[in-house]
Amino acid sequence: MKLSRHYQGLALVLVLGTTLRFWNLDFKPLWLDEVITALFTLGRSYHDVILDVVFPVNRLEQIFTFNPATSCGEIARTLATQSTHPPLFFCLINAWVEKLSTQHSALRTELRSLPALFGVGAIAAVYWLNRVAFSPKAGLMAAALMAVSPFGVYISQEARHYTLPVLLIALSLSALIQIQQDIQRQKLRSLVWLSWVAFNTIGLYVHYFFILALLAQLATIVVFFYQAKIKSLRFRLLAFGFWLLPFIFFIPWLSVLLGHFGRHETSWVPPPENIAPLYQTLAAWLLMAIALPVENQPLWIAIPLGLLMLVFGSWLGWYAFQGVRQLWHNSATHLATVTLGIFILFVLLEFFAIVYLLGKDITIAPRYNFVYYPAICALLGASLVSRGAGERGSGKRSAICDRQFAIATVLLVGMIGSVFVVHDWAFQKPYNPQRVAQDMLSEPASPLMVVMGYDDSQDMALGLSFALAIHKFDSDKCKITAEACPKFAFFNRSSGYDSVWQNLSQLPTPPTLPLSLWVVAPGLRRRDYPPQLALSSQATCNIDPSEYHRIGIPYQLYRCQ
Repeated sequence: MKLSRHYQGLALVLVLGTTLRFWNLDFKPLWLDEVITALFTLGRSYHDVILDVVFPVNRLEQIFTFNPATSCGEIARTLATQSTHPPLFFCLINAWVEKLSTQHSALRTELRSLPALFGVGAIAAVYWLNRVAFSPKAGLMAAALMAVSPFGVYISQEARHYTLPVLLIALSLSALIQIQQDIQRQKLRSLVWLSWVAFNTIGLYVHYFFILALLAQLATIVVFFYQAKIKSLRFRLLAFGFWLLPFIFFIPWLSVLLGHFGRHETSWVPPPENIAPLYQTLAAWLLMAIALPVENQPLWIAIPLGLLMLVFGSWLGWYAFQGVRQLWHNSATHLATVTLGIFILFVLLEFFAIVYLLGKDITIAPRYNFVYYPAICALLGASLVSRGAGERGSGKRSAICDRQFAIATVLLVGMIGSVFVVHDWAFQKPYNPQRVAQDMLSEPASPLMVVMGYDDSQDMALGLSFALAIHKFDSDKCKITAEACPKFAFFNRSSGYDSVWQNLSQLPTPPTLPLSLWVVAPGLRRRDYPPQLALSSQATCNIDPSEYHRIGIPYQLYRCQ
């Protein structure tokens, strides 16, 4: 009966995690990074983007439709020259979209559904990790934590390659702990070792940050070998050969990786500001357990909710620390606790090496914490179920009640945060394409034209995200008349914005005036927007000072007569 209840609980956790990850999957617009995913997985590239001409936004349907003639090899070649990512995830999602025969109207759902499925798989994987490392009860707790984690739901609803590495890292950590247990028992299972090699090799072809997870695992096993005092030279050489296999299998892509270093696509990552990476890392940990709507909120809402998050995080941190200490002192759980703790520590050291030695503050993007996210869930889950394990009598009853209250509180708070995530009240999309589109469409009676200055592929992807959001909100107009359909244009700004203003003045006369002209100008200061622009030789556009906005980049309204 206990076994039956255990697996019923696991099934319930998986159903809950699946529901949260697929709920409102198409609600948020595609943002910059997801547009990049869409282009490459649909068999397109930046060469398909319409540049230096004005086009109606419904023309985007021609770009964001599946190209059945594209192969995985072609996707890999495009990524090698136009992006900074390994190819496996993009090939997988290309095959996924092909099976679903996606149409433009269902693009968001079908691009995000495979990462959401990987997110569900990661829940099962972290269950197995803790079952191997600690106990079935600890596995169920870790799975429940990941199921309702706002961070877990957030990365699962991104059309990006974050949930597949989480799944693979959880599985590789499971194999790593099994290898350590086998060494202690003086038996070797080649299947476990080969599984570890397979998980890590696949991970290297999914995301470059998987290299950090692999190096942290190798550092962890070196510490284990030192503590276990393994003296057999033959065994050490055999183990060393296995540890090298993922790197050997990655050699075919190694030259591409080296070529990706220093590309302009990574220039958005700023240098660190003093100790900002430290508290940004703590904030990322907090968001794994609780996410309240503090983004873009008035101070009277943001401050109390922010303080509430800090109080909850402090309580959970203290409670988890007590549980980890018990795990540490228990001989049955000491090895797994040390392994997960050292793995997390080495990943953090790698993060801060990138931040302070390479001058790239990757901690500003919470999503990159996926590298050690499954280890955090595993250790936190085990710590919650371990509290009070050594108590006796009335102390034990009190500890059980205390533990049940803590578990219920953590799961309830996580579930509430996940609801905020799926409704776009937390973990809002960067550059907020939905908000930008709503601002630009605030006057539905006036025809709309949007002009964006671009310098590189990142600007193109950002502009496409805005154009897609506009098309989502205003697609009915395009069905009525071509003149009523909102227009969009990319103009090259590599030599400065004077060339953009010049291109505007040479456009054909708009068929309908007055016209709302929005100018999206990355890198332009507010005072540098001209007070007046010429639109063709027949229309003059005057700046509207009250309609200047900035969400990461500035966009300004001009009224053309």
